[in-house]
Order: sequence, then structure tokens, then C-alpha cells
Amino acid sequence: MTAALAVTAWPRSLRALADRVVKNGRLKQSVSRWPYAKIPLPEFCRACADMGLTAIDLLEEPDWPMLKAYGLVCSMGYAGGGSIRDGLNVTANHDAIVKNFERLIPRAAALQMPNVITFFGNKRGMPDDQATENCVAGLNRVKKIAEDNGVTICVELLNSKVNHPDYQGDRTAFGVAIVKAVGSPRVKLLYDIYHMQIMEGDLIKTIRDNQQYIAHYHTGGVPGRHELDQTQEVNWAAVCRAIVDTGFRGYVAHEFVPTRDPLTSLREAVALCDV
Repeated sequence: MTAALAVTAWPRSLRALADRVVKNGRLKQSVSRWPYAKIPLPEFCRACADMGLTAIDLLEEPDWPMLKAYGLVCSMGYAGGGSIRDGLNVTANHDAIVKNFERLIPRAAALQMPNVITFFGNKRGMPDDQATENCVAGLNRVKKIAEDNGVTICVELLNSKVNHPDYQGDRTAFGVAIVKAVGSPRVKLLYDIYHMQIMEGDLIKTIRDNQQYIAHYHTGGVPGRHELDQTQEVNWAAVCRAIVDTGFRGYVAHEFVPTRDPLTSLREAVALCDV
């Protein structure tokens, strides 16, 4: 009997151990759902659990409970925190965001979810000082909800050069100033490595200098937002080691769009980042 045939004859629990990609586990890895939307969620959960992942990112509330059956959590949930275009920088959006967070953050806490996402919003001609004031005001309205429930509200940094023209929160310094002003351990940044490589580069120094303001990371190959492979300009292993060395205890979630077999690409990324 060949080795491959021998493995397939094992009980499922043993096969899962053989398939496990995570060996070191110093960095908690997750994966965003949307690039794998064609794979039914139960099948995707099983594949992620077999790889050794413990979480899936960016799920809507109806899907949150399903993960428990597979030993997974939702590492970052959508909870009505506005949209990329219509976010915290416009005060007219605040009431809806507050109402949604009041309803869904306790639900997230009950399912032991660590984070929910929100956005700075598009500029539409708004100067940064006014946007900063508005974002701080909005986050001040929701920070107690997050603090009382032990869930972190993460505001995402995105690039405005390629994917999200006119997005206001396209620089680390802009986001850090807002998080500092809010002054809550439950309001932090989602530092998307793909987006910030496009906007700023200097990833490792920026991560080291601002690690106390970052609660979550996303990956994605640059250029193109595809696999984390030899075609990309980011040294992912080095960046992940730098994140671990800051003492980070949150999640790094893969958010790249596979161009090859999706689960093979995900396994390769998980292995690369398992520093």
C-alpha cells in the first residue's frame, strides 16, 4: 500500500492531524470568508479546521453560530459598522452604527468573538481635521458598548491608490491619531498589510512603532491581492515574525484572492506565515 493510500484509510481524526498545516502556532491565523464564497460554508469550516486554523474572518451575523461546531470562532464580524464609503467620518451615519452595535456586539460577545469591523468612510472633500473630529465622536459613542462586552471595534486602514479611491483612512498616522484620541482598549485599528504596503511600505517599523493601536491584521499579495508567493514584493515570513515579536495575541487573517486551487493557495499561505 502506498503512503497516500495508507493515509486515506486512517480514521478522519488521524487524517486531520496529518493534513494540519499549523505546526508552530505562535501566530494565530484566520481567513476571510469572501474570497472563498464559492465553497459552501460548512465545507470551508471543515477545511480550515483541518489545516489547524481556529477562526474565519468577515462573516455576517447569521453565519456566526455555525463555526462553533467546527471548533472555530469568527475572528472579525460584520456588525453594522457602516460601509467603506459611508463610515464614521460623517456624523449622519453615527446613529445607525450605534444602534447596530448595541444589538450585535452583545451577540458577538456571547459567541466569544474578539472583534467587529467598522470604517472611516470616503472623504468627499472633507478635510482630515474634520474627519478626525467626527470619527472620534462616533467611536466615543460606541466604545462603552465594546468595553462592557469585551469585544474590540476595529477601524480598517485601506489604500486609496488602487482599490478604494477617496477613502479617508488610508494612512497609519491618521488612524493612530483617532485611536489615541478615543483612548479605549476596545477601539483599535485593523492594519491591512496589503493596503498599507501600497500606501506607505515600511511595514515592520510601522508595526513595531504602533503595535499598541493595532488589534487585527489582514494579508494579501502585493501587487494584485493574490497569493502570498514568489511573485509578491512583501517578505511575509519576516513581517509575521515581526508581528509575533511585538507580543501580539490577536489574529492575522488572510484576505487574498486565489488564482489557483483556493484551498491549496490557502494552505501555502498558512504554512508561510506559521513562523
